[in-house]
Amino acid sequence: MLIVAGWLDVAAADRDAYVTATRPITEHARTSTGCLDFVQAPDPADPERILVYERWASAEDLDRFRASAGPEPDLPELLRADVRRYRIAAVEPA
Repeated sequence: MLIVAGWLDVAAADRDAYVTATRPITEHARTSTGCLDFVQAPDPADPERILVYERWASAEDLDRFRASAGPEPDLPELLRADVRRYRIAAVEPA
């Protein structure tokens, strides 16, 4: 399993436009083979931050999705970002 998680910062006035513009990407991801979760959501505590969370069955599924996603929409400028890929060796119930 693979988790992609982190955050993106945009100008506060651009945050909703960014989330709206990436909705087709979210919809495409959620119908892609191996996608278990996919969301880019506004942070309720920071008006500039967008939280990123993706969970994939495998790195190959993520790579296949990224190759099929097509061109990126015109997005507001990113001010800062920190998004990481985590390879998960085991999963247990919480």
